[in-house]
Amino acid sequence: MKLIELILDETMALTGIDAISLVEHPAIEEDFIALKSERVEFAAQDNEKRILMGAALVPNKPIYRVNGEEEFYVYFSQDTIRKASEMFFQKANQNNATLEHEVEINGLTVVESWIIEDEVHDKSKKYGFDLPVGTWMVSMKVNNPEIWDGFVKTGKVKGFSIEGYFVDKMNFAKQEMERIEEQEAALLLSQIVAIIKKDGRKKSGKRMELESYSDYPQAVRSNAKRGIVLNEKNGNKCATPVGKVRAQQLAQGKPVSVETITRMYSYLSRAEEYYDENDTNACGTISYLLWGGLAAKRWAESKLKELGKL
Repeated sequence: MKLIELILDETMALTGIDAISLVEHPAIEEDFIALKSERVEFAAQDNEKRILMGAALVPNKPIYRVNGEEEFYVYFSQDTIRKASEMFFQKANQNNATLEHEVEINGLTVVESWIIEDEVHDKSKKYGFDLPVGTWMVSMKVNNPEIWDGFVKTGKVKGFSIEGYFVDKMNFAKQEMERIEEQEAALLLSQIVAIIKKDGRKKSGKRMELESYSDYPQAVRSNAKRGIVLNEKNGNKCATPVGKVRAQQLAQGKPVSVETITRMYSYLSRAEEYYDENDTNACGTISYLLWGGLAAKRWAESKLKELGKL
């Protein structure tokens, strides 16, 4: 069954966790506990703190999901969980709570939050939790008698479940790579138009010759060829027309202009974070190879420095 990593799209205002829901069956399969105050001298009985403590997100834990007839698992990395927990408070969402992801409820506030950094000495151990490093723990104050008496004390809700907006890492990488390519293509086109106009004014229609180079290493050609093959195996779904043309150009060892070298270095520097040599089906990896890969980035950087362009 497919396993999908969910990540934050920090370019979108809606990304992140909007609320924490009280649910009967938490997707992370971790129940919360209800805390009580310490016994006070002369007191006849313990007074309830009405605080729930538990895990909101557990790193690398497969969470079953179904969309129509498609079944799959999703998971969150430690880095995504940390960022999401920080953004939750930055957006002042600590008072946002729901019941079973259906009904908004008032009087609930997240009053404590931390990321487990030590499996042995973390505070969560004191309360009987056995959770991995990177887990996001929260304590929620319940100042809503109806929820406390009718759902918490009766066991109708047993844990936390987050709700918010995350994106599929693989699809996000593909879209981001396409966006970068489109930006590069638009910039290149505008520069070519400017050069042609300038050349037309100076040379009265004489043909313009652009300085070009083909001394890039064999590794660049090999990467482009590999990208083409991998893209074909994946139904040619990766890269824009610009990326596919660039791959054919590099695979055939054709010369590239200084402007193209500049675009290559810019694109490969920005898109490097989406390249994963261990995932040859990912569009981030395929698109990167189509542009010549790491070898092309190193060559382009060296050539631009040689030409005094960097």
